[in-house]
Amino acid sequence: MLIPKKVKHRKWQKGRGRNVRIASTKINLAFGSYGLKVMTPAYISSRQIEAGRRVLTRYVRKGGKIWIRIFPDRPITKKGNEVPMGSGKGAVDHYVAVVRPGTIIYEMDGVPEEVAKGALILASHKMPAICKFISKE
Repeated sequence: MLIPKKVKHRKWQKGRGRNVRIASTKINLAFGSYGLKVMTPAYISSRQIEAGRRVLTRYVRKGGKIWIRIFPDRPITKKGNEVPMGSGKGAVDHYVAVVRPGTIIYEMDGVPEEVAKGALILASHKMPAICKFISKE
């Protein structure tokens, strides 16, 4: 699974800018000919990114190249079970990648379009957001 090697701050605050904004980076295909674009805002965990990557590699077998464009760098904390209220913030549980509408999360090249479309649509079923297949035309 993807996690940061080193972080400046172990626990993050939630912040205020949680309204829906459109992505300004990672909006065009940069490496491959086909991609998976997110249409709704979401937190995508490192487990979900890994599940999508496994689907892609198993579907295309030996052919093709896959790029993961997002990285989970935001820590999510959680308190233990049956812990009383108070006594501070919980420990870091997992890491997520914050994606906005329009962000490309996976790219693929070196396979026919129908193979890439099938693989990327299967990977979209693993994501917590609505995703769309795109191609460079």
